[in-house]
Amino acid sequence: MRYPNNTKRKIEYYTHRENKRVNNPPHGFVTLDTDRDADVGYEQLPRSALIRLLQEHDAALLDAGRDGIVMNYTGRTAPWQIIRLVKPKLSRILKKFSVGEEKAQSENEIWDGENLSAMVTLYKHRGQVDLIITDPPYNTGEDFRYNDKWDRNPNDPDLGELVPKDDGSRHSKWLRFMTPRVRMIREMLKPGGVIAVCIDHRELFRLGMLMDEIFREENRLGVINWQKSYAPRNDNKGVSTATEYVLVYAKDQSRSKTSLTERTESMDSKYKNIDGDSDEWRSGDASGPNAATHRKMVYAIQSPFTGTLYYPPEGRCWTNDKQSMKQWLKAWGSEYDEQWIEDGNEFDEKGTSVRVKALVLKGTQFVKGEMGEGRKAVAAARRVAHQKMKEPWPPLFFGLTGETGPQTKRYLKDVKKGKVPMTYWADEDYETPLKIDSQSWDHAESGHSQAGINELDAIVGRGHEFKTVKPLRLIKKSLHRSHRESEGKLEVGRRADRDYPELRGREWRYR
Repeated sequence: MRYPNNTKRKIEYYTHRENKRVNNPPHGFVTLDTDRDADVGYEQLPRSALIRLLQEHDAALLDAGRDGIVMNYTGRTAPWQIIRLVKPKLSRILKKFSVGEEKAQSENEIWDGENLSAMVTLYKHRGQVDLIITDPPYNTGEDFRYNDKWDRNPNDPDLGELVPKDDGSRHSKWLRFMTPRVRMIREMLKPGGVIAVCIDHRELFRLGMLMDEIFREENRLGVINWQKSYAPRNDNKGVSTATEYVLVYAKDQSRSKTSLTERTESMDSKYKNIDGDSDEWRSGDASGPNAATHRKMVYAIQSPFTGTLYYPPEGRCWTNDKQSMKQWLKAWGSEYDEQWIEDGNEFDEKGTSVRVKALVLKGTQFVKGEMGEGRKAVAAARRVAHQKMKEPWPPLFFGLTGETGPQTKRYLKDVKKGKVPMTYWADEDYETPLKIDSQSWDHAESGHSQAGINELDAIVGRGHEFKTVKPLRLIKKSLHRSHRESEGKLEVGRRADRDYPELRGREWRYR
């Protein structure tokens, strides 16, 4: 098979005479026939070995391309082809570095060693880890070493040379380094386990593609943007890099459960009792997202105070069922009807036109969305509603004076113990239960990089030369977000530069 009209394209083809593949293999997967360092070619392998290689190759292609997108890079190979070559290591306890009671020592362990080898050694514990936090090299040109021999012999003890910024294959080397480790991390996790990977802008997008490929896009819990410094940094010609990222994935999102961090007095102080209600509350948005999938929850509500029609904001819908909304409106002292007000609020459902009726005051009539009759009904409703303002208000209200759009009461007693992550940590409304998704953590919440360095100084002394130590606050915050009590946790540090955030392992345990 040839493409003679495109002579510049490097293609895959077979010669009919030799029936042998030449040029590049599909999707960039390295084979014995195309690897320049290979000692043997396909023609020298027995039939059973050829069948096994083809099965592994096809399985890797199927796995990588299940969702239609395959990441291609030089030297790519199936991660298990590397992992199965890693030799487990013998471990021994260093008593002179052990602290605390013997039972506590067995529950809190710091493993010093190359992380892929350590995970292979701990493979008997696969499927038992709830949370893994890993801080891989960022590939800055100063923090990542790679030994090309690892492509064939991951047990080679040579750490290799630093990979400089101008190395044309720096990204493919980084991916060849990361892929088997990410795969092993997935094996170590429980079905509902969570992994948090620290990274900066240099490899953010490649790491995201790798994580999507191994963990699947549907298991991505969120991308956290944390502020690593107070002030803008002059380390980039374009936008200042004052933030880094934490990619959070679950092995199986349907079985994963993230935790809430403890509530504070400051959070609870936002709840007041201004209407003589039986419990403290604060105002909340009466609408929520996903209007496209909840078309029947998008409709007009007529205010009992002004007669104004209110709709949910664009793209949003009312969060409570229509019957509850109607009862809460009636609690303001007037009767309400469901009425088609000719406002064009209709949609097609399986070939049938569905008209969504509005909730309006009884006695009012509308034409093309405008009230024609019912001025007396609105005036009467206004008088009664203002009288009701002197009593505890219904769960649906219209601001402090009745002049705004609908809001809901959010009671302190109904809020879950703890706070949920939101868009920006410094100013978030902790009580609104949104999905994790993408978010930002201010340095006041997550710490900053200099704090991490100072913390490590206090443990090992100055002169360690580690520049990217993660602050303890960031690690603790990630732990609070992603774990429950009595769980196994594993922190995976860096291989080549031997960064040791694990020294703070006393904050959690692996077992």
